[in-house]
Amino acid sequence: MTSHFFLLSGPVTSERLSWFEESLKFYFIQICPESLLFRATTKSPVFTFFLTGDALTSLENPETRQIWSVILSFSAVRIICDRQELDLRGVSVEQLAMKNPNQVIDQNGLSHNNQPSFWNDVATLVRQNRPPLPPASIGWFEIESPYMHRSAWHGLRFLFSALENRFSVELYAYLDGIHLGHTGQSPTESENIGRGLEDLYDLAGKQDLTCLILACNSCATARGYNTWNDGKGVTISTCTIKPFKIRDMNAMIDRFGKSHIILSENAGSVQFPRKESAPSFDRAEQNSTSPPIIILITKNPYSTGHAYGAIAFAVACAHKGILTRVVFLEDGIYALTGVLKVCPDSVGFNLQDLIDAVAGNENLHLFAFSPSFQKRGVAKNKNLKAVLDIGYPGLGKILFYLPGNVVADHQRVLIF
Repeated sequence: MTSHFFLLSGPVTSERLSWFEESLKFYFIQICPESLLFRATTKSPVFTFFLTGDALTSLENPETRQIWSVILSFSAVRIICDRQELDLRGVSVEQLAMKNPNQVIDQNGLSHNNQPSFWNDVATLVRQNRPPLPPASIGWFEIESPYMHRSAWHGLRFLFSALENRFSVELYAYLDGIHLGHTGQSPTESENIGRGLEDLYDLAGKQDLTCLILACNSCATARGYNTWNDGKGVTISTCTIKPFKIRDMNAMIDRFGKSHIILSENAGSVQFPRKESAPSFDRAEQNSTSPPIIILITKNPYSTGHAYGAIAFAVACAHKGILTRVVFLEDGIYALTGVLKVCPDSVGFNLQDLIDAVAGNENLHLFAFSPSFQKRGVAKNKNLKAVLDIGYPGLGKILFYLPGNVVADHQRVLIF
């Protein structure tokens, strides 16, 4: 049985769990109804949720725990918890585990050093979903800065576990993820991320595996890392560690055109065992073997760079021929409400003008999630006609149907 999986490490609200719940209902009723007729007997469930970091508190909070109970009513759903992070936060999953003893797993398997490792569990499932023939790669997409966020530490642990599982490893630094590679890091109360990346690079070489670390040059330049630029996509900086390669974003996007699994702080991989014949929202595209990308924009515009960064990344993917769907939901819908105005003297950007400008790309499709508007009592700007309204069934189709004219074994989900 094919395993779809999601890695969640950020806060999981009841709103987010609700659209997960409805999407899973769509999957089990419309795509896999036979799973509702009997208990799953295979060793590999249809859906695995890997939970670490702040996502773990959703298993204890009464409001979100109730929604998890509904999700776990599908016998083909499994939750694997990061035991180390549970202990760090003092979070108990006893109530859910007692009701669903075979579906809520709060102990982790052993890594090669005989120590329990949540990240080895993640890498092992990835290994089960990938072709056995080498060379095999695995990637981590980082958009947050180290030390202020644990996602950098999570990414490092994941990539070390990938090496243990004989994967070559790749790290893509975007937005504030650029800061992972700064020289001279010397934290006193946490692991040194820069040194960890250097150790990762050295260990990969000793095992005859590849460690590729790419950083977006426009993000690096904006943050003061640009010392020399050859004008052809190569940037040299005197303040980055040796393994860090600052390149034109297209070098990063080229890697997303390959078929390996790429995860992030909040991400997923939806598997396609065979070509599906199903309705699609998508316009006709050229045949593509690159895994499609779904980008979920969930944060308010302007207060952080996530929304703009997500759109810029989506445009770059589409320009390189990767079918990319962008869904505005949760607080991300505020990019589509009202009429956004920017002061004529400002160097800032108008997200709605940007959306209008990029909407014509044949590989870029934009959607607005109606339940998020209804929950907030707001409406979409009617002039944004290129952004299609969808509900729960539409989101389910986007997540679980292989788009027409795309030949790929999975699609990637990135939550910004």
